[in-house]
Amino acid sequence: MPPNLQDPTLDLLYRLADDQLILGHRNSEWNGLGPILEEDIAFSSMAQDKLGHALQLYTLLHELGEAEPDTVAFTRNAPQFHCCQLVELPIGEYDFSLIRHFLFDHAELLRFEALAASSYEPLAQVARKLKGELKYHVLHANTWVKRLGTATEEAIGRMQGALEFTLPYALGIFEKTAQEEAIVAEGLFIGEDELRARWEESITRVLRQTALELPDLRTLTPVLGGRQGQHTEHLQPLLDEMAEVFRLDPTADW
Repeated sequence: MPPNLQDPTLDLLYRLADDQLILGHRNSEWNGLGPILEEDIAFSSMAQDKLGHALQLYTLLHELGEAEPDTVAFTRNAPQFHCCQLVELPIGEYDFSLIRHFLFDHAELLRFEALAASSYEPLAQVARKLKGELKYHVLHANTWVKRLGTATEEAIGRMQGALEFTLPYALGIFEKTAQEEAIVAEGLFIGEDELRARWEESITRVLRQTALELPDLRTLTPVLGGRQGQHTEHLQPLLDEMAEVFRLDPTADW
C-alpha cells in the first residue's frame, strides 16, 4: 500500500469495525428479551451478522499490520475506540432499539454500497459481500417502523419519542476525522457529507409512509466525539463485560 494511503485506510477501517462490533453486542442483549419470539430471533441474527462484519474488517486491519482481530477487539479501552456514540447506548425499550436499528442500518447499507467501489480493493471486496446482508437488515427495520409507525396512538407516540431522542446521536454517525479529506481524495470512500445526504433521502422516503414526523435535521445538534475517542459512560462497562473471558485467558483454545 502506498504510504499516503496507510493512515486514511486505518482510520476508516477502525471506524467501520468498531461500529459493527459494539452495535453487534448491543443487539445481542435482546437475546431472550425480544417483545415477541420473531424479534428475539431477528435481533440475535443481526447481532451475529454484525460481529461477523467486525471480524472481517479487523482482519483487514491485521493485514495492514495491526494486532490480531481478537486482541484489537478485546484489549482496548473506551478512549481507543472509534465508534459513534449511537451504537454504545444501552438497548433501552424496544422502540429505541428499533429506531436505532432503522437509522444506523440505512446509513450502513448506503455506506457499504459506496465502499463496494472503494479504491482499496480488499475493502471493496468485503463491502460487496456485506451489503447483501445489510439489505435484509434495512428491510427488517423498514417493515417494523412502518408497522408500528401506523399502528395505535400509543405506538406512534412512543416511536416518535424514540425518533426525536435518537436523531442527534444518529447524526454523529457522519462525524468526520482528520483523515476525511485524504479518504475522499484517494477514492477510499465518497465521504461523510455525501453519505449523510443519501441517508436523509433514504429515511425520509420510509418515514413518509408512516404517521411519524421527521424533525428538521438542520435544527438538531449532532452528538459528536465518538470518532475521536470520546464516549458515553456506557461504553467502558460494555467493553469490560464483552472482554471478560478473553482477559481471563487470551491463549485459550475452544
